[in-house]
Amino acid sequence: MKTVLASRTIDIPEGVTVDIASRFVTVKGPRGELKRDFKHINMDLRKVGDKSIRIDIWFANRKQLACVRTVCSHIDNMIVGVTRGFLYKMRFVYSHFPINVTQSGEYVEIRNFLGEKRVRKVKLLDGVSYVRSADVKDQIELTGNDIANVSLTCAQIQQSTNVRKKDLRKFLDGIYVSEKGAIPSED
Repeated sequence: MKTVLASRTIDIPEGVTVDIASRFVTVKGPRGELKRDFKHINMDLRKVGDKSIRIDIWFANRKQLACVRTVCSHIDNMIVGVTRGFLYKMRFVYSHFPINVTQSGEYVEIRNFLGEKRVRKVKLLDGVSYVRSADVKDQIELTGNDIANVSLTCAQIQQSTNVRKKDLRKFLDGIYVSEKGAIPSED
């Protein structure tokens, strides 16, 4: 069964400007600018005044109705990204061989994983910055404005330390995401 009209609104906070031109959304804020293309989804995407965005979809089935909430979440994440940014914390887990992680240029290098000589390299995506935590041992922090790039970089780091050809119940070594979310405000 088709729903005649499904619509949602997103509020635009102070200090953020959103431009929409034929389903191409540009969000500008104090931390920078993010752009995203929603042309693959058939829906009405327009600004209502300067304070909100309205998303309408007409005569949609269940799969198309799900896209309304998805697009709202993407735009919300863009707004949070340009105002506060995203922070992912990753911890090293090892039983015997200490994992050595360093940054060289735009790559993160992982050495001595399970005592292997192979150096694993993961490229930092655009806008992602790497920091080694000073107060916590064996922890790195990845920050950036675009949640897709930050989370994808973390996933690639975690997947580069997958244990192969060993019993996974015994070999729990790896680099895992321990905490994720928006960067906490100083207030």
